[in-house]
Amino acid sequence: MQIGIDASRAVTQQRTGTEAYALQMIRHLVPLAHQKGHTVQLYFNQPPARPLTDTPHHAIIMPFARLWTHIRLAAALHRNPPDIFFTPAHVIPLSYHGRAVATIHDLGYERFPAAHTRQQVAYLKWSTRHNATRSHTILADSHATKNDLYALYGIQSDKIKVVYPALAPQVAQKPETTIKTNMPYFLYIGTLQPRKNLVRLIAAFEQIAAMLPHQLILAGKKGWQSDAIVEAAAHSPFRDRIRLLGFVSDERKATLLQHATALVFPSLYEGFGFPVLEAQRAGTAVLTANNSSLPEVAGDAALMVNAHDQDAIAGGMLQLALNGRLREHLITRGRKNIERFSWQQSAAHTLTLLEEAAQ
Repeated sequence: MQIGIDASRAVTQQRTGTEAYALQMIRHLVPLAHQKGHTVQLYFNQPPARPLTDTPHHAIIMPFARLWTHIRLAAALHRNPPDIFFTPAHVIPLSYHGRAVATIHDLGYERFPAAHTRQQVAYLKWSTRHNATRSHTILADSHATKNDLYALYGIQSDKIKVVYPALAPQVAQKPETTIKTNMPYFLYIGTLQPRKNLVRLIAAFEQIAAMLPHQLILAGKKGWQSDAIVEAAAHSPFRDRIRLLGFVSDERKATLLQHATALVFPSLYEGFGFPVLEAQRAGTAVLTANNSSLPEVAGDAALMVNAHDQDAIAGGMLQLALNGRLREHLITRGRKNIERFSWQQSAAHTLTLLEEAAQ
């Protein structure tokens, strides 16, 4: 069987969750496919800095300024149609009518359209519906996303298969990534955008800051409508204890997590929520929200709060700062929880679904 995979999102330099998913899925899927005698073609819109995998495969590099998917990728698929085409983090070309499988990560734009431009919402609505209707099988990161696809778009439940992602292999810490602070801190990791609930998180921190020596560190690049978050931090009475680090490397993220009192991730909606698992792997207690996929991912290993309740967020932070036994309890459960998530298992499940879809 010949498998074609859109690898364009896997070579993005500053990867968010969906791009990291594409990279790790490809790295684990290609060797499994090779072991079973399948051939794999990876389609790139730019040359990868290094091969995504050492396993034999065909790399088709097709740089193109605009409409790469619907012109260059579509042309390559038409010239040599694979038995199954898989897009882990992008869209199926409009003119391609062969068998296809797509991963749909979340429908956050439906729940929080104000977090995107009107053009982005329109594109996301179209591309998600297009992928959902064109795919032989849809892969969803969580049961929360599967439920949203059924409730909001009427996609048949049996067409949607939940395949949990997992974490990238742990990176070695480098000396230059040490934390330049002697103060304890709460840590948020992720894009700065309204859906992440960061203005409310800053306000919750202000409620308890006078009682604690902690800083609040926000690590992540600025997203759409991040101005209110930046302003809330800049005008806070505790602004000297709120740090915005911007995008951080995997090495620095690992160091930040290891030394944090807790990860604070009270997001309003998540299709999956990688930072929760990253913190649990690092041995860090987690506070997160009791909505969307977050209870599903965190399991019984996080302090769950109502993301709309500022007092609950503040109370949870105070509890984690002062109660060492609670932190250790969550850390122990967190290490157990991450055993549920494995890229080897995810890739094997995905390969089985691709084989079934190709028949």
